[in-house]
Amino acid sequence: MMKRKYIAIATGMVLGTALIAGSAFVSQATQPEIPMTETAADAQAADVNIPEEVSEIPYDSEEGLSYSNVADLAEASMPAVVAITNKSVQEINSFFYRRSFQYESESAGSGIILGSNDTELLICTNNHVVEDASELSVTFIDDTSYPAQVKGTDPSVDLAVVAVALEDIPEETMSQLRIARIGDSDSLRVGEQVVAIGNALGYGQSVTTGIISAKDRTISVGSGSYSGVQEYEGLLLTDTAINMGNSGGALLNMNGEVIGINSAMASASIAENMGYAIPISKAMPILEKLMTEEPRVKLEEDKMGYMGINGQSVSREANMLYNIPEGLYLTYVAPDSPAEKAGLSEGDIITAFDGEPVVSIQDLQYLLQYYAAGETVDLTVSSNGDGAYTEKTVSVVLGDRSELE
Repeated sequence: MMKRKYIAIATGMVLGTALIAGSAFVSQATQPEIPMTETAADAQAADVNIPEEVSEIPYDSEEGLSYSNVADLAEASMPAVVAITNKSVQEINSFFYRRSFQYESESAGSGIILGSNDTELLICTNNHVVEDASELSVTFIDDTSYPAQVKGTDPSVDLAVVAVALEDIPEETMSQLRIARIGDSDSLRVGEQVVAIGNALGYGQSVTTGIISAKDRTISVGSGSYSGVQEYEGLLLTDTAINMGNSGGALLNMNGEVIGINSAMASASIAENMGYAIPISKAMPILEKLMTEEPRVKLEEDKMGYMGINGQSVSREANMLYNIPEGLYLTYVAPDSPAEKAGLSEGDIITAFDGEPVVSIQDLQYLLQYYAAGETVDLTVSSNGDGAYTEKTVSVVLGDRSELE
């Protein structure tokens, strides 16, 4: 059996009492308004509709030669990196008092300015930086802060896009911003020097440097049990210091190009000087899609739809040993529920909800917060027949929660 190595997410440094947890906003794609390119190397933020006040990070020369030192690179690149503050409401259950308590938690992360549409400045970050947000704000290079909203997320790869309204940003601030130049992480070599910029420990921007230690690494992020564990593949490994608050920040090559999005660090009890970043060539096609999406709005509880199921996660080990698809294994389907009416039964495995990956009942519960009773949603479901799983699409009409009373 494969031995797991658990990694501590380099999420925002908790400024209050605890790290944020959970999933993020769920979005639906609309007709694209932002021009897309075919390769990540060509997916420059300049292809987006960018205000005249915002420009790309300049090269050291017109020929695009590498920066001669980290100080010059950092000075030119820091205006393209932002700090993100996430305020969320957390709930804990107290065995001693036999009740639950809610408290406001504040955490910090980083982001990278990618471009804009007609009304918004678009910033990429990690999903775990913005998940469960009740209030988001972005702080720019001039230390001014403005409200932000989540535009789209993909929890399966820990990516998100947040937006700040252009009308909220004064010209003085806009003139100091830069659009990040996008590089090609596929061409990276092990041993190549890189620079990380981000909101380390929530204290504001800082710069660290190191090398690419390895490519195509896989990590598991979680608490030690499978519940809540998420596996991420194809990551860059670097000895550049990536600390709490650096998540979502830029990993740059010596041309000042973003070649990775800083995401995680190895637990100090496991190893030192091991940080992980999402390769930009892998991230850009996903981010381009997220930049065009219209965010769903979280609904009041009495407006949310329901399915009438319960289940448990299929572990990575079960997937590998028994060829069971990863997803939510249904242990119960309520009689006459929306799920039963759609043809779901115990033993089925839900792998996606409206195109969003599902690996736990918590994933599904969070997604349902954005879908109203009466909506029809397509599920990707694997069913076991004759000893083999076959995948199909099942449409379910979400039920009204008042029916449960």
